[in-house]
Amino acid sequence: MGWRASVGRETHHFADLRTLLAQASPLRSGDQLAGIAADSAQQRVAACLALADLPLRQFLNDALLPYESDAVTRLIIDGHDAAAFAPLAHLTVGGWRDWLLSDAATPEVLAACAPGITPEMAAAVSKLMRNQDLMLVASRCRVVTRFRSTLGLPGHLAVRLQPNHPTDSPAGIVASVLDGLMYGAGDAVIGINPAADSVPALVQLLRLLDGLIGQHAIPTQSCVLTHVTNTLQAMALGAPVDLVFQSIAGTEGANLGFGINIALLDEAHAAALALGRGTLGDNVMYFETGQGSALSAGAHGGVDQQTLEARAYGLARRYRPLLVNTVVGFIGPEYLADGKQIIRAGLEDHFCGKLLGLPMGCDICYTNHADADSDDMDNLLVLLAASGLNFMMGVPGADDVMLNYQSTSFHDALFVRRLLALKRAPEFEAWLQRQGITDAAGRLLPASARPALALALDGLVGAPS
Repeated sequence: MGWRASVGRETHHFADLRTLLAQASPLRSGDQLAGIAADSAQQRVAACLALADLPLRQFLNDALLPYESDAVTRLIIDGHDAAAFAPLAHLTVGGWRDWLLSDAATPEVLAACAPGITPEMAAAVSKLMRNQDLMLVASRCRVVTRFRSTLGLPGHLAVRLQPNHPTDSPAGIVASVLDGLMYGAGDAVIGINPAADSVPALVQLLRLLDGLIGQHAIPTQSCVLTHVTNTLQAMALGAPVDLVFQSIAGTEGANLGFGINIALLDEAHAAALALGRGTLGDNVMYFETGQGSALSAGAHGGVDQQTLEARAYGLARRYRPLLVNTVVGFIGPEYLADGKQIIRAGLEDHFCGKLLGLPMGCDICYTNHADADSDDMDNLLVLLAASGLNFMMGVPGADDVMLNYQSTSFHDALFVRRLLALKRAPEFEAWLQRQGITDAAGRLLPASARPALALALDGLVGAPS
């Protein structure tokens, strides 16, 4: 079994599906590190030619990781919706690309097909697409989720308000929350990455956020981004948990490295649903992913990092999450070396997640030792927002002082909303107007015109650390 294709006078052979997919991938440092990348541009073109002629049905019969030994593979295959796949079953990967770019691929048709698309199919077709192709198709994939705010509506872009603090200081966190709210951020979630991991400390943070949201009737949700086992313990102690967070990956081995399995995620999902804290909907999970996570865990199994990222989305959609966030440049330049690779990966991730029916956001970010800068992030922000991104990050000054990486700021959200005429979640926008923070068009009002919330929270900023 294998595939071959010729470029010029040279014929290239691809021994198996894993090799074909890996060598068809756009160049990235992670696949080079794993020793599975194409050796040349010619070999990459040959792999794309062979991949274009591959029937989509091949992915239902040829598992990249063995069914018997990988729980993510079993989940993908056992959960496949044959009826939803039927309209695509006759296509090759290249023929599907052409169809996706045609007028026949309407939002309604794409939504109906999503349960029949496997992550490997989505990854495969992305490898044949230019950046503009990824953007066009993703812009047609609309995924709406709800908890206390409605996210993913056409023409909207939400923001996760990320008030991290290096010592989990309540005063510092509240100051950042206030800062974000005054800039109109926070409709996706107010989400803290805690510095400490003790359950009592996490419960305190949950109660702090719940108090702010409840006292001021803010139509949003909170999350403390700790391990799922800690969140289960916090729920058992009566903590006010809105969303359950967990980092996930595309192989069983990588998920075991995160200390999770499907049964544990099932338990957490059921526990959060039982709390019934959502007022508009019951999407209660928040997942984060990133290309290279399986490779960094030594659990990639010879599969390229972009395909494994798509497999993580196959796991995520089991739980109907409110938010899925690809933290695209966070793992480091060993996996995505520079701004060009980060931009491509962000567009791929958004495309694959949306095609699979997920509410995709992106932490448009880079680490300080990557060959990338804020101009690259500006470019990716505009490209993703134009592609229908559900949410982005709002970090004070774009510099996370706890996690020590560069992301996007409250000001960046104002910029891209103004540039592309994007709205906030409708419930949150109405609340901002009631507070005197924005006008009827969603524009920020002068600080002197919006004192009520600032004064109410001002005393909390001075609370003991």
